[in-house]
Amino acid sequence: MSSAPPALSTEPGPSTRRGGWTAMILVIACAAQFMVVLDVSIVNVALPGMKASLGLSPAGQQWIVNAYTLAFAGLLLLGGRAADLVGARRTFLTGLGIFTTASLACGLAGDGTTLIAARAVQGIGGALLAPATLTLIMTNFTEPRSRARAMGAWSSVNAVGGAAGAVIGGLLTEYAGWRWVFFVNLPIGIAILAAALLYVPGVPGSRGGLRRLDLPGALSVTVGLTALVYGIISTESSSWASPQVWAALGLGVLLLTAFVVIESKVAAPLVPLSVLRRRTLALANLVMIGLGSAMFAMWFLLSLYLQQVLGFSALKAGLWFLPGCLAVMVGARTSAHLVHRTGPRPLLVTGMAISTFGFLWLSRIAPGGAFTTDVAAPFVLCALGLGLAMLPVTVAATTGIERREAGLASGLVNTSRQVGGALGLAILAAVAAHTARDHAGSGAQALTAGYGQAFLFAALFTACAALGSLFLPGRPATADPGAGPGPGSGPGSGPGSGPASPGGPR
Repeated sequence: MSSAPPALSTEPGPSTRRGGWTAMILVIACAAQFMVVLDVSIVNVALPGMKASLGLSPAGQQWIVNAYTLAFAGLLLLGGRAADLVGARRTFLTGLGIFTTASLACGLAGDGTTLIAARAVQGIGGALLAPATLTLIMTNFTEPRSRARAMGAWSSVNAVGGAAGAVIGGLLTEYAGWRWVFFVNLPIGIAILAAALLYVPGVPGSRGGLRRLDLPGALSVTVGLTALVYGIISTESSSWASPQVWAALGLGVLLLTAFVVIESKVAAPLVPLSVLRRRTLALANLVMIGLGSAMFAMWFLLSLYLQQVLGFSALKAGLWFLPGCLAVMVGARTSAHLVHRTGPRPLLVTGMAISTFGFLWLSRIAPGGAFTTDVAAPFVLCALGLGLAMLPVTVAATTGIERREAGLASGLVNTSRQVGGALGLAILAAVAAHTARDHAGSGAQALTAGYGQAFLFAALFTACAALGSLFLPGRPATADPGAGPGPGSGPGSGPGSGPASPGGPR
């Protein structure tokens, strides 16, 4: 083993680059990505414990999830640009430090406001960290075959991390308390930090890199999305006609309009508007928004139903999520084997059709129903459809995209998944709350009616995604291992883009 890591290059390097140093870089990148993806889903099973401990309202429970998701989604593309312009190592270490410190603040939070704020900071750290992990892989694994293997490992970590969060969250909440779903990041983060300081080489960023970051664009889209979600969530306690709701929704629309104007004016936009004129890319992102809207809410609502209606403990609820986790992985592996032979459209339509049937089945849940047939079976179908669809929608988004734009295209589709998740959770939770409030019954009956109606709306989202998928490419997609970052399989996957990616400078 050499005494220092080899210099980064965008050309295939000597055999030592496939040895100990690059192996450690892959381990570091995958471990960090696992931690980021895990935090999207690990809190779901712990939410009832947080509610009891901190006196959270139903809206407060949503913000525990959405504060992280919105910050992550809104700043994900900025994180990718930072990795390119400032340097992957610097961005990686900064994101890791913010994420780990915010995890400590989450675990120590004494009230809901502090916890929600710390979760937002966690999302900021994740938005810097996730793209940097992929940039490290793309710049250190330059030989096509080794890059394909490295990307396979990274994508597998995404799938496992996103799916296993509920199980790990249940174990930690049951035996150590809900605070440990955050404290668990501390030893992992510190170990990754120590390894990164030793093994991840530094590369100078672009001259004036910080000045070239599109901070106004990132802030306008992040705050705009947050305002929209706040307006939707506010309808649970206020009417749609209330000034509070309209002010939040109006501010959200105004800021998102400002984002479009900013992107058309700045020299280095986060999202060059020209790429959105590509019909396939734009449609794939709309499909991903519909998919994410249903799937993020599925884990949240089922966790509450299992614990608040069926009376499951956090551990039992987490373990009962395991069949769904396995179904996600089975679907992901199946689509990985088939997508380059069938093209993305058949797998997307099939996956969304399976999920739609599963959500329609879930919408029939009852307070005293049989768990295996009324919950577990349809949940597995929903998860299987998710696994089948994630890879094909990313392939569709990057089909026909030039090498230099592959990172941007893949980053957009991953951002769309997070945006869809945040908006979908707000909408479906509002549907559940309104239905429960208007239901003639009370207690478990009202809650169940609300969750059932929310799952019915989730079926509508996935059905729309299936219809949209019919217009995506149906021909087999040709894969170029060097063309770009490729697909991510997990809820937190987010690629870097720009000069550090194999496509070269834009």
